[in-house]
Amino acid sequence: MLIIIQKEMVCNLSYCNGVFKPLLLGDFLKHNDMKTHYQILIIGGGTGGIMTAAQFLKKDKTLDIAIIEPSDTHYYQPAWTLVGAGTYDFEKTARPMASVIPKGVTWIKDYATGFTPENNIVSTKAGGDISYDYLVVAPGLVMDLSLIEGLKEGLDKGVVCSNYTDPDHTWEVIKNFKGVNAVFTQPTTPIKCGGAPQKIAYLAADYFRKQGMANSTNVIFATPGSVIFGVKPIRETLMKVIHRYGIHFKPFYAPFKIDTDKQIVYFKNTAPEENQCIIMEDNSLGESMTGDTIIEMPFDMLHLAPPQTAPKFVKESVLVNEAGWLDVDHNSLQHKSFKNVFGLGDVAALPTAKTGAAIRKQAPIVVDNVLKLIQNKEASNVSYNGYSSCPLVTAYGKMVLGEFDYESNFTPDPELKKMLIFDSSKEHWRLWILKKYMLPYLYWNKMLKGKNV
Repeated sequence: MLIIIQKEMVCNLSYCNGVFKPLLLGDFLKHNDMKTHYQILIIGGGTGGIMTAAQFLKKDKTLDIAIIEPSDTHYYQPAWTLVGAGTYDFEKTARPMASVIPKGVTWIKDYATGFTPENNIVSTKAGGDISYDYLVVAPGLVMDLSLIEGLKEGLDKGVVCSNYTDPDHTWEVIKNFKGVNAVFTQPTTPIKCGGAPQKIAYLAADYFRKQGMANSTNVIFATPGSVIFGVKPIRETLMKVIHRYGIHFKPFYAPFKIDTDKQIVYFKNTAPEENQCIIMEDNSLGESMTGDTIIEMPFDMLHLAPPQTAPKFVKESVLVNEAGWLDVDHNSLQHKSFKNVFGLGDVAALPTAKTGAAIRKQAPIVVDNVLKLIQNKEASNVSYNGYSSCPLVTAYGKMVLGEFDYESNFTPDPELKKMLIFDSSKEHWRLWILKKYMLPYLYWNKMLKGKNV
C-alpha cells in the first residue's frame, strides 16, 4: 500500500512521545509488510470514524483496523457556533489528526474515491485499491455551494458569512454590523446540526441588544421549513425566544440565489398562500415579490448554512439511496444490500438530525453488529431509535437542549438531573456551561477515546 503525499510516501503511523506520526516509506518497510487488506476498514477521521475505531479497540485490541482520512486536522465543530459569536477560540476547536487516531489503528492518509462492494474494495486517490472484511462508511458530508446561485462568489466575503465554513469571519461580520436587516437562513438540503443556523441568530440578536442596536436592527430567520423546531416542548420555548428578541420568523422561505453586490437574497416561497398576505401586511423588511413564488429580501448582513450533500465518491456509488445518502437500515445501521458494510453519522440516510450526539448512540450499535458478524452471528442489534440532540444556545449564558428520536418525541437524558436541570426544554444557564465547557472536554477526553459518556 503506497500512499503518496507531497513527494513523501506515507503508509502507517509510529507512536512517539504520546503522538502518532506518519512513517516514511523507508522506515515503514523496515518494520512492516505492506498491506492492502484490513479486517475492518473505516472511511472518515471525523467524529464517527474515530469514535467507532476507538470503541472497536475497547472491545478487542487484536482487531486489524485502518482509517482512510486525508486531513491533517480534526475539528470539534459544535463549538463553531460559539466562535461565530465571539465567545470561543477557534484554535481550541482544532487538534492534529494524528493525535486523535486511536493507538493500534493504521492511518491511511489518502482520499477514498470509490467502492466495489461486491468485491469488498475501496479505491483511493494515491494508494490504489484496499480490500476489507468489514467496512464502516463515515466520511461526513460536504458543502455544495453550487446549489445556491452566487454563493460561491460571495461566501465568507464582506457581509456574507457562515459558521459552517469560517466562524471567525462570522464574528467579524456581527461585530461590524451597523443595523437594519440581519438575515439568517438555511437551505432545503439536509445539514449538519439543523439547529445551528438559528443558534447564531439568537446569539447575534442578544449581541445587538447588548450593543443598544435592537431598535435599528431587523433580525430575520428564514427557513424552508414550516416550524422553528420539530419537537413540541422545544418549539414552544424557541417561539418565546423569538418573541423576546423581536425576530422576524419566516417559514416556507427556500433560498436559491444571493446577489452580494446588491445585497439581496432570493427565496422561493414554498407556501404562497401562507406568505403573500404576510408580506403585503408588513413590508418593514423591504421585501418584494415576483409572482407568487419569488421573494427578494435586502440584507445588511447574511448568515447561511450552505447546501450540503454526501461526498461525491459516496453519492455516485451503488451504496446510496435515491436521495444520494448511504442506504443503511434505520435501526441496525447495516447497509441494506451489502451486509458487511455499515454507515453512521452525517452520510447515513437516517431520518434524524445529523449531530455528534446522534453518532454517540450510533457507534456502539455499529461496533456490536460488526463484532457479531465476525463471530458468525447476525447483526441483530436494532436498537438505534433515531436519538439525536441539538444544544440550542438562545443567549450568551442560556441554552435549551433538544433531545429526540425518530418520532420527534422529547427524550431528555435523566443524567441532567445530576446538574440540577429538571426540564432541559427550558432555557438554563447550567446548559450553557454544559455546551461551552463540559461537552468539549467530554468530546476530546471521553468520546474520541471510546469511553462511554
